[in-house]
Amino acid sequence: MSTFVPNKVYLQGILLHYYIQKKSAAEAHTIFAETFGDNALSDTTCRNWFRHFKNNHFELENKERSGAPKIFEDEKLEELLNQDRCPMLSELGKTLQVDESTVSKRIKVLGMIQKQGHWVPYELK
Repeated sequence: MSTFVPNKVYLQGILLHYYIQKKSAAEAHTIFAETFGDNALSDTTCRNWFRHFKNNHFELENKERSGAPKIFEDEKLEELLNQDRCPMLSELGKTLQVDESTVSKRIKVLGMIQKQGHWVPYELK
């Protein structure tokens, strides 16, 4: 069994090949599912890409979107929590310029929970 895991651009290139061969999106998805198993693109994704190709959009790389979420480093979040153990998620989100749900997920990854209004490590040492 091969350990090859295809990336999205690779799979989209194969989709373009199938589009040029006049295969349908459903046929392409079936071949992908048989070939790549869990790493295959979904049927919906195949159909969306075929729609792009039909509209003469052949760029395979994803374009930078203006509304793309900002990425921040956990170090910035840890620094803010070390400065003030009582900030609200909304305050942290505004400071880091990300959605508060993103902050919440990152805090969980850091192993922090809120106790009596303060952010503390989940397991106290």
